Amino acid sequence: MAYEFTVSGRIARPVHDVFEAVADPAKLSGYFTTGGAVGRLETGAVVTWDFHDFPGAFPVHVVEVDPDRKIVLRWDAPPDEDAAGNYQTTVTMSFSPLEDGRTLVSIHEAGWRDSEAGQKASYGNCEGWTGMVCALKVFVEHGINLREGFYK
Repeated sequence: MAYEFTVSGRIARPVHDVFEAVADPAKLSGYFTTGGAVGRLETGAVVTWDFHDFPGAFPVHVVEVDPDRKIVLRWDAPPDEDAAGNYQTTVTMSFSPLEDGRTLVSIHEAGWRDSEAGQKASYGNCEGWTGMVCALKVFVEHGINLREGFYK
């Protein structure tokens, strides 16, 4: 069994505002990528994300963007001891407008190897995406960077 997960949260803003807070690198850098984001999330782009708590900027491959609906990314899984070498996981972010004007954000990541290292990496990313959804909510609703000083 390969590992995968989905995290979700409701944000009290219209779907376009929430989508832009993820797609726009300046906004994403304001609450998530503590070391900054370079490049807008657009289909076919390769952008760079950097985190102070995860040293070193790394590439994020943008597979698909359906504005105000979906963003699909691929990025490298952490190196492991598997003889097959490096591999990537797929992240799918969905943005759904709710009847009350809020937005439901769901983030699904899949593709880790069925191994102890794959399980550990998936749990770490699940924690990271949960934190991202929380930080996104606080940033979009209140303009607060929840991650500032949280990790280092």
